[in-house]
Amino acid sequence: MLSRKTILTLLTLLIVSPVFGVILAEEIGYHEPLDIAAEELGLNESEFTWTPLKDYTVPGLPEWLGYIVCGALGILVITLIGSIIERFVKR
Repeated sequence: MLSRKTILTLLTLLIVSPVFGVILAEEIGYHEPLDIAAEELGLNESEFTWTPLKDYTVPGLPEWLGYIVCGALGILVITLIGSIIERFVKR
């Protein structure tokens, strides 16, 4: 189980993440390295539409809120995987 301090830290980082991932990234013109590599290889991003959370967005939500939702889902998945592994190791 996650400690209270860990949960508070994760929530703080989750709330602050759009500042760095959306607002400041747009301000300085940051592009993901994988996006740059795909562009150099001539790959079209529209060919890879298998995810509903493309570019850390959630359809129908503002970009900053979608970023938080995607982060929360990521934390949830990693925490669940860690819990499952922990249970197997304890056995």
